[in-house]
Amino acid sequence: MSGRGKAAGKAKGKAVSRSSKAGLQFPVGRLARYLKKGRYAERIGAGAPVYLAAVLEYLAAEVLEL
Repeated sequence: MSGRGKAAGKAKGKAVSRSSKAGLQFPVGRLARYLKKGRYAERIGAGAPVYLAAVLEYLAAEVLEL
């Protein structure tokens, strides 16, 4: 076919969170859920919650540093 679907004989392995992929401590998945549930926009891009988590983590670090 067109090369889509699962690869034959490939194990899935352990799930890796989007926070750990981005190297963040803040929960990217939870922020994505809040953005969708809050109806801030009709559609939310995949990078939006990652960016938001990074900004919030930076601001928290700056405030805690004071």
